[in-house]
Amino acid sequence: MFLRLLSAACAALLTMSALPAPADAGGSSAPLARLCDEYWQGYLEGNPIAATSIGDGRYDDRLADITPAATAKEKNRLEGVLARARAIEEKMLGAPDRLTRTALITEVEGQLAGLACGFEEWVVDPLGGPQVEFMSLPDYTTIETPADARKFVLRCRAMGKYLDDHIANLRTGLTLDRTASRDAVLKTIDQVARLTASPVESLAVWKPAAGHDGWKSADRERFAADLHSAIETALLPALRRYHDFLERDLLPHARPPEKAGLVALPGGLECYRRMIRMHTSLDPSPEEVHQLGLEQVAKYRKDLAELGQKVFGTSDVAEIQKRLRTDPAMHFSTPGEVEAKAREALARANAAVPKWFGIQPKARCEVKVMGMYEAPYSTIAYYRQGSADGKRPGNYMINTYLPETRPRYEAEALAFHESVPGHHLQIAIAQELKGIPEFRKQQGVTAYVEGWALYTERLADEMGLYSGDVDRLGMLSYDAWRSCRLVVDTGMHAMGWSRRQAIDYMTENSCLAENNIVNEVDRYLTWPGQALAYKLGQLEILKLRDEAKQRLGARFDIKAFHDVVLSNGAVALPVLRQQVEAWIAGAEGAK
Repeated sequence: MFLRLLSAACAALLTMSALPAPADAGGSSAPLARLCDEYWQGYLEGNPIAATSIGDGRYDDRLADITPAATAKEKNRLEGVLARARAIEEKMLGAPDRLTRTALITEVEGQLAGLACGFEEWVVDPLGGPQVEFMSLPDYTTIETPADARKFVLRCRAMGKYLDDHIANLRTGLTLDRTASRDAVLKTIDQVARLTASPVESLAVWKPAAGHDGWKSADRERFAADLHSAIETALLPALRRYHDFLERDLLPHARPPEKAGLVALPGGLECYRRMIRMHTSLDPSPEEVHQLGLEQVAKYRKDLAELGQKVFGTSDVAEIQKRLRTDPAMHFSTPGEVEAKAREALARANAAVPKWFGIQPKARCEVKVMGMYEAPYSTIAYYRQGSADGKRPGNYMINTYLPETRPRYEAEALAFHESVPGHHLQIAIAQELKGIPEFRKQQGVTAYVEGWALYTERLADEMGLYSGDVDRLGMLSYDAWRSCRLVVDTGMHAMGWSRRQAIDYMTENSCLAENNIVNEVDRYLTWPGQALAYKLGQLEILKLRDEAKQRLGARFDIKAFHDVVLSNGAVALPVLRQQVEAWIAGAEGAK
């Protein structure tokens, strides 16, 4: 068995009856509740954009403080929370509070692991860096009054200092021989150059200046003038400074593609091990994960050969991949086709949900097209959660850039993963849970969140959601994609693989288009360990479901199983196992 627990706290958890007890039942601990709230409020204050994204507007006038002094202060705060959480005696808590204590410890341990890696000193991120994050802000910032507008202007003015602090952190990394990979730097340089060459009125961050018909004309004009000034005098000059720093100072020292992984950085391998624990809530070695990936890829090739024989009349994997990648009929022609397919798949999934899930969210999910400031170097899609109050829906963000490179055969699996029954269903349910601390509704373990979404790609086939065998080929390709991640993420970050070696491996062992593969590999380089969470989480959920079916036989209820999995937020995988095993035991006892 290669899966070992993250910490002893994950092993000592609750025994529950047939369904999980509500989190506010018996044995409630006031000190734990206060600590959870204190932790969460500190998190929101220190991460203002995260607060905005869930609909908390208290900090809409500011950005995070990313200076070394602020980072040290946050580290001290988290260490204090962790010490106090560990000091609360588990045996004195009721089952729901034991779950909360474990979740808090797991969350804080993960954040401390990230801080220990010092990512702020070297990460240059073309997917989620400030040049992308700032342009995305209007999509989830509420601006209903002139007071909201003033906050947004102040935030835009703060972007100049934020970028200067980011540059200072990267300069520190330079002195420590800790730098980003060359391709990440080149992509970011291109993104920033595009932004600085654009008129203010064409930038996404300018969008809030339009509209507001219910305001006085003086308020509208003041907002437009102030926002234009903030962009022109604070944001754009700082973006130019960032561009110049990246191009003149950092790029000559950026790591070459042959040394793109963490293992090439001082302390990189130990950091990678921390990231494996943080993202998976498990403690496998990189070598164990790598081997599992090789085994899963071999299984995929067998499945693809069988389905390819049915669809194309050949079981040769290379030939199947060639046909899928090169046949124009297998790809979209226009951005509108990409969007229409996404909407159609989401609508069908929504209609099927009641037959498979007891717990269902009230919040809706909407399809939204990525802006061009991020699309060229972004992934093929992602999910953006809605506000905690339900006023802003979850968004299935789709990439329609170069539609002729977007495969039709993958579109349905992608939609089911990112929207329903995948991310939106799970995250919206978590946000709407009652009687649990707020951090458990909004945060959690990556392997649970992404494992669930990958699990639903196969579940969608059981639900009858795929249009045909060609779309099932896309489902297989996506499963292989996540299996390849186990191989290439560990390969680059622990075993010295080059960027090209990772791209070639994924090209040989998935059906993804090469532009998607390149962006994905660069994502793994920027977010070490995150890519491992998908397959490890999916395999654990499938294993738990199989165990439940074997033990319960005809009494196994898929709705009840899903409700158990979804009813406590994004818990650590060892905790999820405890929950499901307790449910199975309770169901067996109810004979």
